[in-house]
Amino acid sequence: MKRVFTLTNKTLGSQGNLIYSWQKTLGNYLATAGNDNVVRLYDRHGELKEEINLPGQCTGMAWDKDGDSLAVINDKNGVVTLWDANTTRASQIDSGFRDTMTFLLWAKAGPYLAVGTAKGNLLIYNHQTSRKVPILGKHTRRITCGAWSNENLLCLGSDDNSVTVSNVEGDTVRQTSLRAPPQDVQFSEMKGDERSQIGENTVSVVIGKKTLFLYNLNDPDNPIELAFQPRYGTIVSYRWYGDGYIMIGFSNGFFVVISTHMKEIGQELFQARNHKDNLTCIGISTSLNKAASCGDNCVKIHDLSDLKEMFAIIQLDDERGLDKIGWTDDGQLLAVSSNRGNLHVYLTKLPMLASCNLTRIAHLTSLLEVTVEDNIQQDQPTTIPIDVEPSFVGLGPYHLAVGMNNRAWFYLMGDGGIEKLKDREYLGTVQSVCLNADYAAARFEGKVQLHMIEGETQGTTDERETKIFPERDQDDNRITCHAITPEFLIYGTDNGGINYFYIEDWNMVNEFRHIVGIKNIFPDSSGTRVIFIDNKSDGFVYNPVNDQVLDIPNFQTTAKGALWENWAPDRGVFITYDDEKIYTYMYSRESMHGPVVEFVGESKLPYGNIPILMYGGEITLQSQSGRLATQTLDTHSAIVGENIEDNLGPDQIRSALKQGILLKRFKDCWTFCQKLNDIVAWIDLGKGALKALEVDFAIRVYRDIGDVGMVTSLHQLRNLEDRNLLSGNIAMFLGEFNQAQDLFLASGKPLAALEMRRDLLHWDSALQLAKALAPEQIPYISREYAQQLEFTGDYMNALSHYEKGITREEKDREHDEVCVAGIARMSIRMGDIRRGVQMAMKMPSRMLKKECAGILESMKQWTEAATLYEQGGYYDKAASVYIRAKNWNKVGDLLSHVTSPKIHIQYAKAKEADGRYKEAAEAYKNAKDWDQVIRINLDFLQNPEEAVKYVRETQSIEGAKMVAKFFQKLNDYSSAIQFLVMSKCNDEAFQLAQAHNQMETYADIIGPDATPEDYQSIALHFENEKNHFLSGKFFLLSGQYKRAMKHFLKCNGEDSQAIELAIETVGRANDDSLTRQLIDFLMGETDNMPKRQTTCRRDRQHAEETDNMPKDAKYLFRLYMALKQYREAARTAIIIAREEQNAGNYRNAHDVLFSMFQELKQQKIKIPSEMSTNLMILHSYILVKIHVKRGDHLKGGRMLIRVANNISKFPSHIVPILTSTVIECHRAGLKNSSFSYAAMLMRPEYRNQIDLKYKKKIEMIVRKPDKTEEEEPLTPCPYCGFQIPETDLLCPDCKNSIPYCTVNCKHMLKDDLTACPKCDFPAIFSEFLRLLETEETCPMCSEKVLKENLEKITDPSKYLSPEEGTE
Repeated sequence: MKRVFTLTNKTLGSQGNLIYSWQKTLGNYLATAGNDNVVRLYDRHGELKEEINLPGQCTGMAWDKDGDSLAVINDKNGVVTLWDANTTRASQIDSGFRDTMTFLLWAKAGPYLAVGTAKGNLLIYNHQTSRKVPILGKHTRRITCGAWSNENLLCLGSDDNSVTVSNVEGDTVRQTSLRAPPQDVQFSEMKGDERSQIGENTVSVVIGKKTLFLYNLNDPDNPIELAFQPRYGTIVSYRWYGDGYIMIGFSNGFFVVISTHMKEIGQELFQARNHKDNLTCIGISTSLNKAASCGDNCVKIHDLSDLKEMFAIIQLDDERGLDKIGWTDDGQLLAVSSNRGNLHVYLTKLPMLASCNLTRIAHLTSLLEVTVEDNIQQDQPTTIPIDVEPSFVGLGPYHLAVGMNNRAWFYLMGDGGIEKLKDREYLGTVQSVCLNADYAAARFEGKVQLHMIEGETQGTTDERETKIFPERDQDDNRITCHAITPEFLIYGTDNGGINYFYIEDWNMVNEFRHIVGIKNIFPDSSGTRVIFIDNKSDGFVYNPVNDQVLDIPNFQTTAKGALWENWAPDRGVFITYDDEKIYTYMYSRESMHGPVVEFVGESKLPYGNIPILMYGGEITLQSQSGRLATQTLDTHSAIVGENIEDNLGPDQIRSALKQGILLKRFKDCWTFCQKLNDIVAWIDLGKGALKALEVDFAIRVYRDIGDVGMVTSLHQLRNLEDRNLLSGNIAMFLGEFNQAQDLFLASGKPLAALEMRRDLLHWDSALQLAKALAPEQIPYISREYAQQLEFTGDYMNALSHYEKGITREEKDREHDEVCVAGIARMSIRMGDIRRGVQMAMKMPSRMLKKECAGILESMKQWTEAATLYEQGGYYDKAASVYIRAKNWNKVGDLLSHVTSPKIHIQYAKAKEADGRYKEAAEAYKNAKDWDQVIRINLDFLQNPEEAVKYVRETQSIEGAKMVAKFFQKLNDYSSAIQFLVMSKCNDEAFQLAQAHNQMETYADIIGPDATPEDYQSIALHFENEKNHFLSGKFFLLSGQYKRAMKHFLKCNGEDSQAIELAIETVGRANDDSLTRQLIDFLMGETDNMPKRQTTCRRDRQHAEETDNMPKDAKYLFRLYMALKQYREAARTAIIIAREEQNAGNYRNAHDVLFSMFQELKQQKIKIPSEMSTNLMILHSYILVKIHVKRGDHLKGGRMLIRVANNISKFPSHIVPILTSTVIECHRAGLKNSSFSYAAMLMRPEYRNQIDLKYKKKIEMIVRKPDKTEEEEPLTPCPYCGFQIPETDLLCPDCKNSIPYCTVNCKHMLKDDLTACPKCDFPAIFSEFLRLLETEETCPMCSEKVLKENLEKITDPSKYLSPEEGTE
């Protein structure tokens, strides 16, 4: 805190015992008294203003309640000296007492002065009437202390250890004795459950410096005496404050707060040791809401709202000990006296004087000092000393004005420094002054004087030098507020006027009249927007361009002022403030709602601070100490400063986005939305931009989120010049339809409001708009409205609107048809059925007939409904309604058109009930209800054949059950079982089969669909019947392979079916023991086991299960195949083929070898050469017949030569084969070969077996041999290219076995290669094509082959070097 001045003990004439007192209320004077019998009066700046000489040393002084009079007493006589602060003159009052005066005190609420003496006498003096009331013997000893109450009760304390309470007449009201001399008597009010009727009801007094005595005037018999901890020391001083709280200072430096509420009394609410050694005094300033204590050599100041908070500390290093402290009533100055008699005065609160010009601020920093600073531009502060303590300050671009009363001093703030220009006197006390570059405007006593700052003031004739407002013709107006801008003087009057005076033209340019008086105005820097507060404490924003006034929402009646934002991008932002909060608003000249003021939010205002400047969301505050502070508004906290660049959390970014949208900072909001990446945030930003009519920015937002529809719609609006039309469309997009309608109607295209209401289905509004804007649209709107009313069930109004919708215009024929249809429907619904039905019958619409029929059906008007359905061609519905009406004749007539099974069923049931079963069955058949058809045929028509036919066709389960029961009644158990199985009643079928010895039938019927349990049941049955084959078969199906095998082996050894199933069992079981068992059975090897060795049960059982006879090798082959033991299968296949070949079954032998060949190739197992050779020889034999049939005797002969060369493999047909070889070779011209085989036939063992038909010819060939024969053509080996005969399959050069052609058994040709699409055997491409001209199948696999499926193979490696399988 700043020290204002210091008065030394020499100046004060004190030797340590200094008495001083501040003037009440105003605090303009400080009265002091030392030891030199002089009372000195100083002003607030420490200048001596008056000295009062006394006949003796001053023993007391006091100011009256208004600060007009100072009373002083001394120790030499009974005269009271009064000094008048207004006249600065002293007067004397004789008390009439001869003893020394020891006490005096002015009343709080009246003109009374109480004076006490050393002998206990009392004088009450009425300063207003000069009446003196002496009271002798009020106390018996010296009166030392006292206090007045607000009710003018006087409480006195005396050394006679008593306290008295008296009225203004001196009569004693209360008196009480104490156990020690009283000190520091005070009046206050104790906290209680009920307020005291006499106000200050409690006298507090310190007794013996140890205890605090509380004496309640309402309860005098129960005083309260409070004692404190001894470590606190003695009570030095105490003060009442707040609602019954007492602050007490103790000598040891402690500082304690207690409450006088009875529930809290005796409890310490706060305690702190403020001073280390001693505490000498405490003081409280209610205007500052501060408390101070002094001790040691410092003063500590606390905030009463939070005592823990230390507001300030004043350190007096030049003093060893302090004595007393005293505050002025306004809390601006604090006086501190020391033990040595020095007096120091500190500035604790400055007058809150400040003025702004753009971003510069002039404010009072001391009582005689003004500082001009610009925190925005960061200019160096300028301190200007002034001559007087000002009551107003004004700041212009180049000048500063300060002043008090009716006088102002002007200073020029130039580049050369501060220059004092002049002072000016006005015609009254100035309340405020405003400056621009050239002019100053001072307001005083309801007037404003506008004058040039640096113009001539004497002898000028220039009318632009000065002007006083209001002018003479408006003298009845009193100006209550004013402001000045570079161009205008603006002032408000008590009759509601806001006037604009244009300084350049020196004329009044605008006058606006509000309904009540104007209290204050706050224009922006240009004067084009003005906030004003009227006498009702309502706030408004005024636009002087069009005299538009907007209410400020949420405006507080306690508002003290307002500020406009000085940062250019936020020109529309302003604040209002009261003592506790700041309220932020946004004024928009253009928005969807037109000019509008929106409430943004509120911020807390620090106690005792006043906002004086707003820039970029930061408020510059003036504090009571004269310092400036800045505060960021809560409404701007997330978007001001460097926060935008920080890594904010999502919640903080959302808060910033919300603030940015309210403040129209859309560029910042774009950044926030990018960080959030939230579609909701983008949509909120888009809506905010639209409400502000920022269409281009909104398009950018909606394009970014991919809202094509909105972007397209906004593109159509962006060039609209009609603001109302634009705003209306935006309001419609945002769902504010009433606002949109008002805006459309105010625009140049009012029909847009009608179009909107129609699109929204707001038909009442649309009809009202159509009556005014487009009467020709009423029929169409009526029709659409009627359709909606019909949908919602308001049929009466719907009928009315349908009738209004008829135009009877040819061009609106379709429209009229819709209306007529609606009338028909509504007539029926309203009960006028005849009218509705007639209209529906006349109309061509099928749909209308259906709709009306549906309505009639819901009303149970069956006949009319059915008739309309029939007329409309809805035969199913018509028949259904006729059924409800029991009109079966009509139903029968419609049946040929009916497709619904439900109708047919209903009709069938009716016919069945009438006993007309044939018609019922036919109806059920049309309904495809086969169960009922079957039932009718069985139960009534006695036609089981038909029923069985339907069951077989439909596979109906219920039908099968009925048929089964029917056959059961006829004892046809086989059929009954069949149909029970069909109906999934397997258990019943099983029991029936078991009971009637029909298990084989059941087993045949059940087929593959049964469960393992079903198969097991059947198997057990056959096991009991000793039917091993069937028992084994069903054990196999149930998965019990060992039991199945047991029964199969018990079957007759020649039973091939049992052996095949046994092989299948082994294949499924994958059980080695079963496999060995079956192989032994097939090989008949049990006999090799000596009988005496078959002693174990298992061996005996195994011996019993075999007949000791080897079985056909084909079974062993199938077993190996089932077990996937392909090598063993291959060996077996060769044996089988050999047996077949020996038996003359060459085709069977060929097929066995071929199938085995394919299987081995598929399993990638090397094919035995014996198998391959045998297959080739057999295939050559089979090809003979094909080529001979085709007339190709050469190929047939070649193949027969190959077969004849291996004639031992064909023992059953040696002679026929040799005979054929001779004949075919002879035909083919192979004469030498023909002769060779003919000679072989002439051997004795064959000769007699030759067919007589060929015998002579063969003998002729032998007798007359012709050994001419063409050499066999040579073709290249596909491996090495060596030329070899075409039927040779072994290359003598490379020793490779060459694959042969499946068509002619010649060796494969590399350049003319194909393969059968089915079996993949190689063939000569050209030969295969020729073969397919007469044949359809492959000679090898006998599968059908199409010529177009043959493809020439260019890469023969697959066939020349097949993958070598494992051995």
